[in-house]
Amino acid sequence: MAAIDVKDSNILQSTRTKPVYANGVYNNPWTTWVEPSFCKVLYRMLVKEKDHSKIPSEKQELDKHLPVQKPDFDQLMNPPKSGVQATWIGHASVLVQLDGITVITDPIFSERCSMFQWIGPKRYRPPPFKIDELPVLDAVVISHNHYDHLDHGSVVSLNKKFGDELWWYVPMGTRRWMLDCGCKNVVELSWWEEHRHSPDQNITFCLTPSQHWCKRTATDTNKALWGSWVIKGPNHRFFFAGDTGYCEAFKQIGEEYGPFDLSAIPIGAYAPRYVMKSQHVDPEEAVLIHQDVKSSNSLGIHWGTFKLTYEFYLEPKTKLAEELKKSDLSDDCFVTLNHGETRIFRK
Repeated sequence: MAAIDVKDSNILQSTRTKPVYANGVYNNPWTTWVEPSFCKVLYRMLVKEKDHSKIPSEKQELDKHLPVQKPDFDQLMNPPKSGVQATWIGHASVLVQLDGITVITDPIFSERCSMFQWIGPKRYRPPPFKIDELPVLDAVVISHNHYDHLDHGSVVSLNKKFGDELWWYVPMGTRRWMLDCGCKNVVELSWWEEHRHSPDQNITFCLTPSQHWCKRTATDTNKALWGSWVIKGPNHRFFFAGDTGYCEAFKQIGEEYGPFDLSAIPIGAYAPRYVMKSQHVDPEEAVLIHQDVKSSNSLGIHWGTFKLTYEFYLEPKTKLAEELKKSDLSDDCFVTLNHGETRIFRK
């Protein structure tokens, strides 16, 4: 089957904020965005800042606080007809099942999130299962091209297992990379563009905004777009925030597509704040996103898997609970799961 071009997509007629594109690169339109200075970031992270992550080296200690459980594969093979079923694989990878479709977000099963598997951030919690154990997968959504969200080894393995039956939804500028990996059904969208899932016209995918950036090599900074994703079924709606700083986009998304049955929202990789604030939300801002997009339920992601920043490794979970209490929200409206844990979310 031929790759799908953006011309095949229905463009949402909206006054919502669009990405800035000039001289071959994308830029954030948000007033909250601060362009990272890599020399300053490197200096602050390596010299000035103290690392508070304190990730245990003992497996027993990690198993106690961040258990990895084997999913109930019968449950994954037979998802419920009502509600949204979600399984946290780790980091930003979630297996989501709604309205008869199974989708995975930003899949990474590799040992490291890096250009090479011999160097770079190494996972301290393993995936709860292998790609070969996945149930029938209908689609993959990619939020952006950073190595911890777009992993070459995982893409190749997923494509090998599911082949032409698998659909890939990616932001503008990523389609060529996917085709070079052998992927066939690649839908490339810009912010606010929609595409009806060809095998099931009742399912719609829409790329929505976020505040982030893209880079895989020394020469391709922001040549591809980043974003979040909305998946609309006839009965349920799911929102995947991807990787983002807090900005006005989420109120727009809530007005356009809310309410959501479930949202997957990052809660980790945020310290030190003066370095990470414009690109990664902390738990307080994650709760704001939960409210902005009008989500009935949210799942905390982007934590507990790779050491990327300097907050204590369990802090995202504990701070999330604190922020929910401060906002007078119930502790079960925005939760975290164990690696491999499956839960059904209903309004």
